Amino acid sequence: MNEAPYFWPSNCWEPENTDYAIYLCKRTMQNKARLELADYEAENLARLQRAFARKWEFIFMQAEAQVKIDRKKDKTERKILDSQERAFWDVHRPVPGCVNTTEMDIRKCRRMKNPQRVKKSVYGVTEDNQSQSPAHIPSQPIRKTTKDDVRKQISFLNVQIDRHCLKMSKVAESLIAYSEQYTDYDPFITPAEPSNPWINDDAVFWDLETSKEPSQHRVKRWGFSIDEVLKDPVGRDQFFRFLESEFSSENLRFWLAVQDLKKQPFQDVATRVEDIWQEFLAPGAQSAINLDSHSYEITSQNVKDPGRYTYEDAQEHIYKLMKSDSYARFLRSNAYQDLLLAKKKGKSLAGKRLTGLMQSS
Repeated sequence: MNEAPYFWPSNCWEPENTDYAIYLCKRTMQNKARLELADYEAENLARLQRAFARKWEFIFMQAEAQVKIDRKKDKTERKILDSQERAFWDVHRPVPGCVNTTEMDIRKCRRMKNPQRVKKSVYGVTEDNQSQSPAHIPSQPIRKTTKDDVRKQISFLNVQIDRHCLKMSKVAESLIAYSEQYTDYDPFITPAEPSNPWINDDAVFWDLETSKEPSQHRVKRWGFSIDEVLKDPVGRDQFFRFLESEFSSENLRFWLAVQDLKKQPFQDVATRVEDIWQEFLAPGAQSAINLDSHSYEITSQNVKDPGRYTYEDAQEHIYKLMKSDSYARFLRSNAYQDLLLAKKKGKSLAGKRLTGLMQSS
């Protein structure tokens, strides 16, 4: 099988990103399992589409034209050309993490010394503003690296370091999901019910907040995250009752004790650190908590020099334990589900109660 001259490595030319974009577009137009894009290729296609947004229609038309020409060829010939083209791009645009073998070619290494030729990355980032032609350029005599060359290299590497590893599409999806989840709790978007007592002369809001019967609006929010439960006094109380029923309330009591320690006056810190140690971590402690050996060792060392953050590692471990285990079971428990359903059923009754409070005020 003879390889098409276009794909010969001996031609020593670097393909443009537009050529790579056309190749990926062609792959997407052919409904064949063997031609499906890999994950990294799909990401590269999305990046190239953003980079060449203004001339993407032209690139797409080029890909369509090449696909039409390929369809007129014999089936065997098409398969051979597909495999050759794929091998060509596997060499010039390798899988992330793999060595680019074209960089090891002697002639290419010599051309890297040529300031007129600058290699482009898949993402359109270049070390210089000079364009690159696919035509072969004779190599120039090797010259010594200057201070300016080193500065340019440092500047280029700094740009690469500052690039964020997260995809913007995923970040946007996360922000949109968070905004939609908290829309009902944002007074700038959804008017508060009852009205804000800081704006209007109406104390109904305070009466409902101090009530031991949480509203459906409030109970629903506990299901967002364990932080919503812990920062709501009524939510903490319900969560504590659930943990007591499962004989694991010491975890929450320890977490709250450490939170309280961070607010203590400096002169009381040492005493409070010792009290927490004796209650939760000392051998034979009355309310012993389950810590891994690493966290226990760090905490044991920290106790020798007590401070407000002595139990930071232990608290983080207990928090993760409650988040992954106790909190999930709390949301599935009959206590939480009954409370949520009761509030849904009693929504109309709550409305009547609210009306009565407003009239009495």
